Amino acid sequence: MKQLKTQKLKYKEKIGYGFGDFASSMFWKMFSVYLLFFYTDVFGISAAVVGTMFLITRIFDGANDPIMGIIADRTNTKWGKFRPYLLWVAVPFGIIGVLTFTTPNLSMTGKVIYAYTTYCLMMIIYTAINVPYASLLGVMTSDLKDRTSLATYRFIFAFAGSILVLALAEPLVEFFSNTNAKSNNAQQGWQFTMIVFSIIAILFFLGTFYLTKERIKPPKEQKTSLKADLKNLATNKPWFVLLGAGVCSLIFNSLRDGSTIYYFKYFFEHQEAFKLPLIELSITFSTLYLVLGQVANIVGVLMAKIISDRIGKKNTFFIAMFIATILSCIFFWFKENDLILIFIFQFFISVCAGIVFPLLWSMYADIADYSEWKTGRRATGLIFSSSSMSQKMGWTLGGALTGWMLAFYGFEANAIQTEEAKIGIRMMLSFMPAIGALLSAIFIWFYTLDDVFMLKINKELTNKRNQEI
Repeated sequence: MKQLKTQKLKYKEKIGYGFGDFASSMFWKMFSVYLLFFYTDVFGISAAVVGTMFLITRIFDGANDPIMGIIADRTNTKWGKFRPYLLWVAVPFGIIGVLTFTTPNLSMTGKVIYAYTTYCLMMIIYTAINVPYASLLGVMTSDLKDRTSLATYRFIFAFAGSILVLALAEPLVEFFSNTNAKSNNAQQGWQFTMIVFSIIAILFFLGTFYLTKERIKPPKEQKTSLKADLKNLATNKPWFVLLGAGVCSLIFNSLRDGSTIYYFKYFFEHQEAFKLPLIELSITFSTLYLVLGQVANIVGVLMAKIISDRIGKKNTFFIAMFIATILSCIFFWFKENDLILIFIFQFFISVCAGIVFPLLWSMYADIADYSEWKTGRRATGLIFSSSSMSQKMGWTLGGALTGWMLAFYGFEANAIQTEEAKIGIRMMLSFMPAIGALLSAIFIWFYTLDDVFMLKINKELTNKRNQEI
């Protein structure tokens, strides 16, 4: 009888898979760091309106993730179930991204309607490409360590994409805003910058499509049954635990990302760190802070596999989030003249966040195996849609809280802020994200799929697949 061997992935395929999150993270970082600021300070609508819009549109969008997972699970093409969406959706993804950062010449009511419409479309398109992309990890290999390695490659490229955006967004906006010597057009600057990023994202998504391959298929006897898939998911306790941990970790990250621009613009008296020679572009403290965070995220990603191979994924996740909680609380007390400490703490908090990301995605792949082992059915897309859903829910709550807190503390765009508003902005970079990190650690404490148990499951599934050949 022919044996089904666990095929080790080549570096080319791992890199190809990483391309997809390079593209996705470019947009994710634009949304999480700059979109609220764009809407309040460039587009021209209030923080409270934006916070409410984030909540309404993202709750609606969160429901799309499992729907997309169900659709992808039932897609059958010569390219597989999940890869085709990288080909089909890449161009619409780029176009809607540009429209989201475009400011129309409309009344305030018209602008709000336009913002709701384009942002909602962006989230639908993001789901249509990101859920299949995430699910692809679960069908490329069944090797547990290779999955963690694949997730590591993914997040190295994810943070590389984020670094590209954070390093270039503000300089590019400044450059494109000043193409007309007579005036500064920030609206044009943001639109043209997004055109550049959209072209890059499209090319990288297509790279993932051409360089990856799907190998794991559902059991041959499995029949399509949405009712059975949903019933199995509803009884999958590790899935609920990981969903909760994922949501809270994204609240932690979303609050920190969304507050950074406000922190440096309104809490610091001086914005400019230095000017680049020749091209005369200003590099701000916020850009340096954000880029440092992404570099630290990559350090965390690289540490994740090394540490988790020694003490397990669960323990690594818990320790990282617990340390992030403590460091985030201390962050509140820093003043403008504590710049070195601010950057040091940003580095170590971001290392902790970076450790968590590849573990989350590797654990979702484990949950897909656990579900197949327990029920005899495999619903990779549906299970991995929870990863995207947790991102959206955490991002929703974090983004809405950021907008509402700005409004609550009396924030006014492009004005000198009150002491109360400054305290609120500091809270959004310290105590508020600390609560998210602590809740994430508490959730993961109850996760039951340790590495020893998963090795047993993997062995039994491999034997079963051998018998089906």
